[in-house]
Amino acid sequence: MYPIIFTIPFVDFPISSFGLMMATGFLVGTWICAIRMREEGLDPDLATNLLLYVMLGGVFGSKLYYAVDVSIREGLPFTSLLFARDGITFYGGLIAGVGIGAIGCRINGISVVTFMNCSAISVAVGQALGRVGCFLVGDDYGYATDVPWALAFPKGAPPTLATVHPTQLYEVAWLVPVAAFLWSRRRTSPFLFGEYLVLNGVGRIAVEIWRINERVALGMTEAQWIGAALIAIGATSWIGFKRRARAAPA
Repeated sequence: MYPIIFTIPFVDFPISSFGLMMATGFLVGTWICAIRMREEGLDPDLATNLLLYVMLGGVFGSKLYYAVDVSIREGLPFTSLLFARDGITFYGGLIAGVGIGAIGCRINGISVVTFMNCSAISVAVGQALGRVGCFLVGDDYGYATDVPWALAFPKGAPPTLATVHPTQLYEVAWLVPVAAFLWSRRRTSPFLFGEYLVLNGVGRIAVEIWRINERVALGMTEAQWIGAALIAIGATSWIGFKRRARAAPA
């Protein structure tokens, strides 16, 4: 575990491994998105501008979702949670990132759907790198277990000396082949982002089996319900674009 990579001299500002991996995710995602935009005949330089909107929306949305969720469930002060360094919820970032990214597309005169398809692989890769960051800081681990690959997180959030499922790596192991699959589908899929949503939801529902999260309804966690919603949204939108593509020649 490496929660803190280094501290900036004179100001004593710590650079966390999660923050470093999140920044790496955005940079790698921008590079992949630029390649995809070039393939679609768009200006690849716009990838940086558009993903800046996504990044700002994603960070704000992830913090807002975390602050609202924890303040309701645990009664902690909303403002303190919102401005704390810890507490990043991916699904809040996904929702806000899509919304603010759509605004950026309108400003730059780019089709929202086209940009979503160009960024689908980037989101999967960025999410995988973010989960590596979660692993390095010891966050979002699973139940105690004695499987051979179990790990302890003595400096985790929260710390645990018991060996647990490294569910962060489980999600990475899912997202990497998902990104490869989406890459292979980039020229043939009617709506690539819809496929990402479906695969994201499937993976999260599965990983939550080993995650330490409260069951909220019907034996499912909040993340599993969101995953199920993403599957429904992704599948419905994919079917809609598939039908539109079939009807286009007529």
